[in-house]
Amino acid sequence: MAGRTTRRAPRVLAVDVGGTHVKLLVTGARRPRRFDSGPRLTARQAVAGVLRLAAGWTFDVVSVGFPGPVLHGRPVAEPHNLGPGWVGFDFREAFGRPVVVVNDAAMQALGSYRGGKMLFLGLGTGLGSAMVVDGVVEPMELGHLPYRKGTYEDYVGLRGLRRAGRRRWRRRVEDVVARFIAALEPDDVVLGGGNVHELKALPPGCRAGDNANAFVGGFRLWARRGPGRAGQRKTPPAGRGLAGQDGDPYGNRTHVFAVRGRRPNR
Repeated sequence: MAGRTTRRAPRVLAVDVGGTHVKLLVTGARRPRRFDSGPRLTARQAVAGVLRLAAGWTFDVVSVGFPGPVLHGRPVAEPHNLGPGWVGFDFREAFGRPVVVVNDAAMQALGSYRGGKMLFLGLGTGLGSAMVVDGVVEPMELGHLPYRKGTYEDYVGLRGLRRAGRRRWRRRVEDVVARFIAALEPDDVVLGGGNVHELKALPPGCRAGDNANAFVGGFRLWARRGPGRAGQRKTPPAGRGLAGQDGDPYGNRTHVFAVRGRRPNR
């Protein structure tokens, strides 16, 4: 139609902050970049490291997956496996661009979602958790609930794997997953995180996720959304994942999702 303009989709820098590594990928790139994190990494150091590794990439907006609770686009507690300085940190000012911050498990859950009611559990340094119900993401902190003589994270996180060994750890993962399935009654269960590969077989009713889905989720957060405005929530057809849609293996051109109670920094 004459006179009609088309809004260009923003180029997104997706950042997945973990207890072992910080990984990043930009729209259109194929190979993620990463650097070591660890218990002394502060928010300012993390952003500096991201900007250093992102040199040469062009991006308009940023998605950050943060390993802890997030409210209204801001961390509300210091992460268990990183250094201090995350609460109250101004990510928009540090990056110089619009930023949306969500829980890291929620971001990976977004990238794993195929429809219906999905439970995501991330077996990594800790235990990430989120649910997606009809396109609405609900980040959770199931890993810090009491379990046996500690918490779920103590038994099925990285410390639990190292302490118990693979055989006992696998049995505990199966027990924990069964408990959450019984309590939450999901249609679909995705096990993600780096330690999913330590499982000899997946627990019944589960499918394996992929750490790359964190980037897919990061791109999804900005799909059909301008850098300064919230997107319109839509739900993808059941059974369709992101990877491979519209010729983009990281699913940049897909549906927008809502993250309950979380808004992008403006």
